[in-house]
Amino acid sequence: MMHGHEKSRSAIVAVKPTNKAERSAAEPVEPRAEAEGNAGQQITHRAQYRLRVAQALARIRRLIAVDTRGGNRMRESCTYGSVRGVPSNGRPYRDRREFIALLGGAAVPWPLAARAQQPAMPVVGFLISGSLGGYQNLLIAFRKGLAELDYVESRTVRIEYRGADGRFDRLPALAADLIQRGAAVIVAGGIGSALGARKASATIPLVFLAGDDPVKFGLVASLNRPGGTATGVAWLTSELFTKRLEFVRELVPGAAVIGVLINPNSPEIAPQLKEIETAARAIGQEIQIVNASIESDFDTAFANLAGRRAGALIVTNDSFFMSMRERVVAFATQYRIPTIYDRREYAVAGGLMCYGTSYSAAYRELGIYTGKILKGTKPADLPIAQAVKFEFVINLKTAKALGLQIPDKLLALADEVIE
Repeated sequence: MMHGHEKSRSAIVAVKPTNKAERSAAEPVEPRAEAEGNAGQQITHRAQYRLRVAQALARIRRLIAVDTRGGNRMRESCTYGSVRGVPSNGRPYRDRREFIALLGGAAVPWPLAARAQQPAMPVVGFLISGSLGGYQNLLIAFRKGLAELDYVESRTVRIEYRGADGRFDRLPALAADLIQRGAAVIVAGGIGSALGARKASATIPLVFLAGDDPVKFGLVASLNRPGGTATGVAWLTSELFTKRLEFVRELVPGAAVIGVLINPNSPEIAPQLKEIETAARAIGQEIQIVNASIESDFDTAFANLAGRRAGALIVTNDSFFMSMRERVVAFATQYRIPTIYDRREYAVAGGLMCYGTSYSAAYRELGIYTGKILKGTKPADLPIAQAVKFEFVINLKTAKALGLQIPDKLLALADEVIE
């Protein structure tokens, strides 16, 4: 038989508390003391854990380089925090955070090192004496040639483009800028550009396009064995000019005077002029030379031709003229002068006729040669490629606008007729 006091105490021990507050009130003194002992053990375990973390951090630091700049600088000490049993340096405890960050960062140096070991993307410098805006279709052909050697722009090769806008005196400085930007090869879209590049450097490999014999300009020693660090694609202009003269005389047989548009600033015009005069003298044709070296010269040149009652016009090979072809074609139409040009791009722009090498094929060949040099072939081992594809294109729409009847003989010879 229990007394009331014992029954009351037994009831307190036996009843299960329904919430945290009741459970706390119901616990006897002995369990509370036991809890304090457990807390001490937990603190000890945490201190030991943090020591192990600190030791792990120290080992990792010895294996990898840790950035010690900025506010998240890792501490040199192997002990952290401010808990009982662990020395403190007065900083908040963040071993776990730093440990996780360090583990994550440990993998970073490996891909960075791998990227550092990859070869740098080669740079090709592209240089012309004209304006780049008129060369987009030819640049497509050039990039196709590069791609045949697995060089794709922005993926496996970087191309830097420079145009002198008809200012030949700017070419050496533009070439020097390309060299400063790391060009491994310079591609020159004409003899003038090639000579400008050579003034900037005689050692950087050079791939050029030449509308005349490059040997005469000192670019190479010979066509079959270029020697030195230059090579490229070339064709002879004398035969081409003779053919153009023949075509315009067939179109306008009664032309007493035939005009010839030249760029007097071009370094290659002197030998061209000699060939032009020789061809005209051979058939007894009077010619009128007119000059244009900047855009404002075109109006004056065509006005002079109109004043001389020129029956036709031949536009010589020039990068500046090519980049300004829409202006040249517009003046020829305005003054109603039948004109023959040196490349297909003029006929596409509305020019009456063109006869010359396929510049798209030539620029593709430039790309192939450039790719070979990037892969290690020496320019001296690449003979000058001879242009073998020529095009005669007639624009019938322009002929109709000028009131001209194209002879059947010319139509039969045409490789392409634009209607």
